[in-house]
Amino acid sequence: MVLAVGTVAPNFTTVDDQGTTVSLTDFQGKMVVLYFYPKDDTPGCTKEAQSFRDNYDQYQDKDMVVLGVSMDDQASHKMFKEKYGLPFQLLVDTDGAITKAYDVEGSGYSKRVTYLIDAEGKIARVDQNVKTDTHAQDILSSLA
Repeated sequence: MVLAVGTVAPNFTTVDDQGTTVSLTDFQGKMVVLYFYPKDDTPGCTKEAQSFRDNYDQYQDKDMVVLGVSMDDQASHKMFKEKYGLPFQLLVDTDGAITKAYDVEGSGYSKRVTYLIDAEGKIARVDQNVKTDTHAQDILSSLA
């Protein structure tokens, strides 16, 4: 069962696709889109990532941060990001700690779930029924 709206988002510290250390607390004061996906460079996950890429300027205009999370390693994330020109960070969760903390664990992968975390660090929205090709735009539309 996913975390409930209003819950304080679990903090985490990990590395991104470039090996940079990233913590959720780095983004305090900003709205964060924390989207979990099963696997780099698979059809649905690629469509979802491209959706965020293609709408990234709109997220920046709203001062929102986009973070992708899967259980793939840094090398996989780096290749995926470069292959599709993704402008946002992909977070490494090879041990599944973030996936477990957000209660989106499948059998050795992250389920496709997105959390919107508000500027105070609380979960403002949870999306479990993701349409991969329009997901980023769907979130933006819901904020309008």
